[in-house]
Amino acid sequence: MSQDAELRCRCGNVEGRVADASPANVNRVVCYCDDCQAFAHYLGRPDLLDAHGGTDIVQVAPARLRFHRGDEHIVGVRLTPRGLHRWYAGCCDTPLGNTVGPGIPFVGIVAEVFRGDGGRGPDAYFGPASGAIMGKFAVGGAPPGSTGLQLGLLLRAIRKVLGWRLMGRTWPHPFFARETGAPSHPVKVLEPAEREALRSRCGPHPKS
Repeated sequence: MSQDAELRCRCGNVEGRVADASPANVNRVVCYCDDCQAFAHYLGRPDLLDAHGGTDIVQVAPARLRFHRGDEHIVGVRLTPRGLHRWYAGCCDTPLGNTVGPGIPFVGIVAEVFRGDGGRGPDAYFGPASGAIMGKFAVGGAPPGSTGLQLGLLLRAIRKVLGWRLMGRTWPHPFFARETGAPSHPVKVLEPAEREALRSRCGPHPKS
């Protein structure tokens, strides 16, 4: 049965929901890439990473995600000038969503932010992760099944994104303006030195 999945930042100033939440409507994976690790360290939130540096991500259609409180607290960062837009609540450094841009309609939400009524976690809405990717960056060795060509996961992600685009689920977008396609919240691009300082804390061999 479909239902809305509530999400909120850790201080409660930002709240939103994903409409019609179910395993059939999302793509959920654990990503071990160094950029996801760097983002967690940028926010001072390594607690969001698993023991190998993985980030549990739920990918949804942009039109399914809406914020009904605290929109003014949402800001973004790009680790490089062409990197993903990584959105978070500036009030408490809680990640809210990763996006490429409106041309590729998906929002990757860190699963930890889903905490519904009664303490329901993301598994209750979306089921478990369907797999893991980018294991070559995992700290302490790649978990089983996280390296190599993940053809099944790749095809599932492509089908989802193409379907969302064809069905018009890009808009309304929680992070981009429809009229211009530009970000609707402030975005900072890290300087190379800032990015490299974060990289040293990421896998596969973190220095700190």
